[in-house]
Amino acid sequence: MPKMKTNSGAKKRFSLTGSGKIKRKHAFKSHILTKKTKKQKRNLTHTSTVSKCDENNVKKLLALK
Repeated sequence: MPKMKTNSGAKKRFSLTGSGKIKRKHAFKSHILTKKTKKQKRNLTHTSTVSKCDENNVKKLLALK
């Protein structure tokens, strides 16, 4: 059986933490930033974790499952 390939789009967007959770960046921070408030842009800067319901799909894309 051939090796599982990771999805190249997913490997650019997600990374694993030490405890095995998946980190992601927030959307809506790339352009059209003039109409967004400072608070909104600041809060989009921080990373967050992938939600529980999406974790299995992302792990399949990263060939972890």
